Formats: sequence, structure tokens, C-alpha cells
Amino acid sequence: MIEELTVIESGARYTKSIENNIDKRAIVDPRARIGKGVSIGPWSIIGANVEIGDDCWIGPHVVIRGTTKIGDNNKFFQFSSIGEDPQDKKYQGEETQLIVGDNNIFRESCTINRGTAQGGGITKIGNDNLFMAYVHVAHDCVIGNHTIFSNNASLAGHVIVDDYVNFGGFSAVHQYCHIGAYAFLSKAMITKDVLPYVMVSGHEPTVCGLNTVGLRRRGFSNQTVNMLRRAYKIIFRQSLTVQQSIAELELMVPDCQEIQSFIDALQEASRGIVR
Repeated sequence: MIEELTVIESGARYTKSIENNIDKRAIVDPRARIGKGVSIGPWSIIGANVEIGDDCWIGPHVVIRGTTKIGDNNKFFQFSSIGEDPQDKKYQGEETQLIVGDNNIFRESCTINRGTAQGGGITKIGNDNLFMAYVHVAHDCVIGNHTIFSNNASLAGHVIVDDYVNFGGFSAVHQYCHIGAYAFLSKAMITKDVLPYVMVSGHEPTVCGLNTVGLRRRGFSNQTVNMLRRAYKIIFRQSLTVQQSIAELELMVPDCQEIQSFIDALQEASRGIVR
């Protein structure tokens, strides 16, 4: 059983585990739930409805508030704002949530907003993601696992980001877009869906090839990469309609199951796709 201390600071009374390292200058609401082995730096503020898992590190000047649930082994660097109200004029104070998984890193000045009632009420972040300085994730976004957001990358509301996506610095995504798994965005301004496995670049974004380097780094075999390259050419180089492309791709699925992700993304792309 973990030994506990009752702490009275500035009139606030709360209980913390002696295994934690909570700076006396931090402000932790007595209703917050703090796991084992948590470090909270000076002048950080933890709100009433916040739940923080085990072994998290929260640096100085971090604000975590709202109904926010954070998993284990996350790191939050200075001036991050986590679980703040959504920046949406329709928001009228409804109780909404931010859910963060495990092993994520939020570097300096990241801003992660909770969901809205109209968007389902939840912003959700998976596991093992890296958010570099000044990244913004707006309300109702859903982010998978193992993504990298370079400095100043920004998501508008309701964006879906699948696993292993890499955002270059200053990339931005319009609301309701879907970014497919293993995509690579290089200083791109995205206004349509991005298919999985591809590279996209530019203020007026264009697809500029298959993300072969990223795929090989993630263990895709040469045979699979070659099949995906053939599928890429069908979609982007043969002037086919979407339905014609899907028909061609379906013939390839028995030999390469990864191509099904291309088909699914094409069928679900309500905003059209970046070409």
C-alpha cells in the first residue's frame, strides 16, 4: 500500500502519494486523481476533473484542465495547455473530454483542446506520439499511434489521423479531413483527405510519391512496397476515375492485403483526395 501525505497549501487540502514529486509551487486541485510516480513542476496547474496515470512527467508552467484523462508515462514540457475549452463558438460550456493514451511526448507550448457536443464530445490521442513545440490539436480530433508532429503543425477540428503519420513543420489540416496511415506531409496545407502510404507537399498540396523510406523503416518488405507502388500508379498516374481505380486495386488485394487500405480510403473520402 502506498503511504500518503495530507498537504495543506494556500488553503487547498489534498492527498498525494509520497512516491510522487509534486513541487510545492504547483497548484493541484484536491479533486484531481494523480497516479504513482508522477512529477509535477513549479507553477503548473492541474484542474479538478483531471486524471493522470502513473509515471507521468509534467514540467513547469503546464496547464491541464477540463475533463481530461491521461494514461501512463506521458511527458508535458513547459507552457503546454492540455484539455482546454474547444475554440468553437458553438461551445457553451458543455462537459466534454480529452483522452490521452500512454508514452506520448508534448513539447513546449503544445495546445490540445477537448471535444465539442456537436462533434461527439471527445478529442482522443493514442499511444507513442511525439508532438513537437507549438503543435495545435483542435476539438474532436482523433489521433492514432506512433505519429510525429513537427514544430507548428496544426489540426483543425474533427480531423482523423491514422497510425505512423509524419507531419513536417508548419503543416496544417482543414477540418473533417482524414490522414491515412504511414503518410508523410511536408509543409503541406491539407484541405482534402490524404491516402495512406503517400507523401504530400506544398501550400497547394500535391502527392509526390509513395513514402517508401517510411514504409521500409516500419518493416514493409520489398515485395509489399513494390505492390503498393503499382497501386499508387493506378490511382495517381493512369487518369482513372475513383471507381475505376478501386476496380483495378481489388484485383491486387489477394496478393497484397495492404492495398485494401487504399480502397477503404478512396471509398470513405467524402471531401475528395489530395492528388
